[in-house]
Amino acid sequence: MKDRASGGKPLLVTVLLFPGVRLLDVTGPIEVFSSANDFGGRYRVRTVSPDGADVATASGTGLSVDLPAAQAQDVSDVLVIPGGPEWPSLVKDDALLDTVRALDARSRRTVSICTGAFLLAAAGLLDERTATTHWRFADQLALRYPRVTVAADPLFVRDGHIMTSAGVSSGIDLSLALVEEHFGADVARAVAKDMVVFMQRPGGQSQFSVRTRTPLVRQEMLRRVLDAVAEDPSADHTLSAMARRAGVSPRHMTRLFRDEMSTTPARYVERMRMEAAQAMLEGGDDPMATVARRTGFGSPESLRRAFTRNLGITPGTYRARFRTTDATDTTDTADTAGDVGPPG
Repeated sequence: MKDRASGGKPLLVTVLLFPGVRLLDVTGPIEVFSSANDFGGRYRVRTVSPDGADVATASGTGLSVDLPAAQAQDVSDVLVIPGGPEWPSLVKDDALLDTVRALDARSRRTVSICTGAFLLAAAGLLDERTATTHWRFADQLALRYPRVTVAADPLFVRDGHIMTSAGVSSGIDLSLALVEEHFGADVARAVAKDMVVFMQRPGGQSQFSVRTRTPLVRQEMLRRVLDAVAEDPSADHTLSAMARRAGVSPRHMTRLFRDEMSTTPARYVERMRMEAAQAMLEGGDDPMATVARRTGFGSPESLRRAFTRNLGITPGTYRARFRTTDATDTTDTADTAGDVGPPG
């Protein structure tokens, strides 16, 4: 990472805007940094565009620009490069790419949101680095820019002074990680609570939940069963209960899971309960007995056995490991639940 500015001045966040930018890619990070100022953080946020003109976002909403990028000569502590649905044309915009390069040269930390990674890659800033983007476009990023090592699963990745994030909501996770890095976990946690979002989603956490990883099943009866498990993991989801819910025999239910999901009913239920327990451990301080009861494991001992079997660690160790946003240089992924934002 480039040396961070010292002293008591607010940290300067520069957000690059351009026509067709995705709105949440811009407003998510801005809200995090602005909210941090209410809880002990010190940020000054400004927006720039290549020519200084205001822009219309992909949704049609207009955004005002503070100044042309060429006039932003002071060093930024954080440079935010958002994405947009028209990224294939954006990566051919030489003036925009020149702006990205110039701003990065005057930034201690450069971050991309969603398909903003394509702008960094097209500008040559991701060469020989590991990066991520929205899962839908990870393969295209790898194909277009073979000098970039693409990690398709994490919510965000740090490599040197550059951080890249996945779907647009992960831009909030990345920004919270920066707040924690700058001003500590208490400030970041206060911001997350104020915004009613989870703080403890580490960069290595997966973009995908068990339900989003589940193959599209053909049988409506099986879809109803899967939905019931997702909606209430603590309910009765024994093989006989699921079979009754679907109106089939236990043997037929087992065959449906095997043929359409390549797993067993018991294994699927355990995965969903693990995901629910992980979310509770990451986002709260409930006693282990409460976590076990609410996620369907029944007892702390059953919860402990499941965690040890699936993750190789105890629930207590898992909770301790996920108490911060884990804003460290890593591309490792954890088998944990994440949401998937729309592509940026």
